[in-house]
Amino acid sequence: MIKKEFYETITPNNSALIIVDHQVGLYTGVRDIPILELKHNIIGLVKAAKVFQIPIIVTTTTENVWGPMIPELQEILKEIPVIQRTTVNAWDDQNVRDAIEKTGRKKLIMTGISTDVCLAFPAITAVGKGYDVYAVVDAAGAFTVKQGELGVSRMVQAGVKVVGYSNVIVEILKDNASPLAIEAYNCLDMPFASLVYGLHQYFSKK
Repeated sequence: MIKKEFYETITPNNSALIIVDHQVGLYTGVRDIPILELKHNIIGLVKAAKVFQIPIIVTTTTENVWGPMIPELQEILKEIPVIQRTTVNAWDDQNVRDAIEKTGRKKLIMTGISTDVCLAFPAITAVGKGYDVYAVVDAAGAFTVKQGELGVSRMVQAGVKVVGYSNVIVEILKDNASPLAIEAYNCLDMPFASLVYGLHQYFSKK
């Protein structure tokens, strides 16, 4: 029998976005994705999630060591309180667990720095607690290519779904005729977004 979590898609009503440790100091160590690309992807993901009014939870660890959240995210998430913690695994912090449970959502879209620790640990733990977890690996980063690969492998072994920042949003969008489609694509800032907008404008005049 096929389990529900393998075919039930993500919607704005069943998902929450969890952002783990996108901090200035941790970004300096990322080596498996260019920093500008990483920032582009996480910012696009967050902006698009806000278009769909998906609950967003943000946590940082030991800011006196790893610094605050990157300024780009601070700017677009200024209305969302940051849960500061000291635990390595974000799931081990009661405040983080409470915030996730409060959303009432069972599908968790997660990102984290680093991929193999700050993302993998809570993602794997959440699966064990009955959540359906989607790890956005191109909005995460690791300190070596190998560490990133091992983190992804471990998550897959544990039942975490690995996705990209754009395809998880497009899955939520579902229909390009949606009134939110153009705004969502613009948030993702993908090369074809302008083409989609141009076609939309063309056909809307016919």
